[in-house]
Amino acid sequence: MSQFVAVAYPDIAKASEVRQTLLKLQNEYLIDLEDAVVVTKNADGKVELHQPVNLTAAGAVSGGFWGALIGLLFLNPLLGAAIGAGSGAISGALTDVGINDEFIKSLATQLEPNTSALFVLIRKLTTDKVVEEVKKFGGTILQTSLSHEDESRLQEALNQGK
Repeated sequence: MSQFVAVAYPDIAKASEVRQTLLKLQNEYLIDLEDAVVVTKNADGKVELHQPVNLTAAGAVSGGFWGALIGLLFLNPLLGAAIGAGSGAISGALTDVGINDEFIKSLATQLEPNTSALFVLIRKLTTDKVVEEVKKFGGTILQTSLSHEDESRLQEALNQGK
C-alpha cells in the first residue's frame, strides 16, 4: 500500500530540490515513487502544479504515431497523424494518474505566498537512508497517511534540518 506525504517549504524552489533528491534516490533503489508533484504559490497567491510527466504531450506523441500508422493504411498519413495527435492530446489532458489534482489544490490553499510544497506517493522506501537525505531541506508536514508515531518522527527529522 502506498504512503502519502505532503511537505511545505519556506521558499519557492525548495520543493523542486527535494524532488530531484528523491529522484536520485529512486535511481539508487532506495525509494519507489508512484507520484511526486511540486506545488508553488507565487506572490499573487496563484497555485501551480508541476507534474513529473506532461500527459498532454505524451498523449499527443502517442496519438500522432498511431494516427500516422492508421493514416498509412488509408493512404493519408498526414491527416491520420493530425487526428491522432489531437485525440491523444485530449485524452492525455483528461487523464489523471497518481495524486488527485483537486486534492493537491485544496491542500495548497494552506501555503503562504512565495512558498512551495512537495506531494509524494511512495510505494516503498528504505526509511533511514531516505530520511537522512531529505531532512537537510527542513520543511513542515501538511498531511500524511503515516501513523502518528511515524509522522512525528518525520517532522522531528525535518526540524533538525532547519
